[in-house]
Amino acid sequence: MKNVLFTTFIFSLLFTACSKKESINSEAVQDIKPHYDTVAVDSFSNGAVSVDIARQIRMSSKQYKDSVKEVLRVQTEEKRIKQELEKENKKKVEEEKKKAGPDKKEKTEQSQPSNGTKAE
Repeated sequence: MKNVLFTTFIFSLLFTACSKKESINSEAVQDIKPHYDTVAVDSFSNGAVSVDIARQIRMSSKQYKDSVKEVLRVQTEEKRIKQELEKENKKKVEEEKKKAGPDKKEKTEQSQPSNGTKAE
């Protein structure tokens, strides 16, 4: 009986030692695990704010209101400056026309006698 137990033990040891072992693919396990550098935030968690509410908060802030007022002030100032420049340009054009009108008459009078034939 001792021989039977001893031979069974030897055969089981040889069977387990000589059996084909499957290798564990460690690379496949690593590929499955994604590496994130940030933590996902649940939109329903404490401190989460929807996009619309965040926009309303930004728009109601004093800094935003001040910036809107400043932009409107700059735009009205630019419009006023453009209108003044247009008025000045119109005045200059009218003055040039007034000056050019008498000058043209004088030039035409001077050119007519010199173009005429001499009567002898």
